[in-house]
Amino acid sequence: MQIRVGYGFDVHQMTEGRDLWLGGVKLPHHKGALGHSDADVLLHAICDALLGAANLRDIGYHFPDTSGAFKNIDSKILLADSVKLIREEGWEIQNIDSTLVLEKPKIAPHIDAMKAAIAEHAGIAMDQISIKATTNEKMGFIGREEGVVAHAVALLMRHR
Repeated sequence: MQIRVGYGFDVHQMTEGRDLWLGGVKLPHHKGALGHSDADVLLHAICDALLGAANLRDIGYHFPDTSGAFKNIDSKILLADSVKLIREEGWEIQNIDSTLVLEKPKIAPHIDAMKAAIAEHAGIAMDQISIKATTNEKMGFIGREEGVVAHAVALLMRHR
């Protein structure tokens, strides 16, 4: 049996005129994350954690922002495709632990919906997913609501 841990990090600028997608859920807010895809920082960090644990490089390698195929893509598709890649190598997800860092909006009311979306697209149970949120205490670009950050750790196991 092999066990591996992967770490993921993502950051996106916040801007007016974009939808805010976090954890596969559209949140009501006057700003959204700017990016080539839907800019879901939480799902991007999770993808990087999964791919990293399986030693399959990173999200940018598999889904480059220079490709029109991924323009405005729903990051739930990127998550499902990342899970497919790790499973092709014999890896199974044991758990995902993540943290969002942003001032607004409040995340707690949306955590169950995010966990449900992630569970569905990763093919795992909701109790294998942890999502936490914190602010940056009004400091820096996060505190000024100019950006959003996500961190994720994933534990994988395979039996070969």
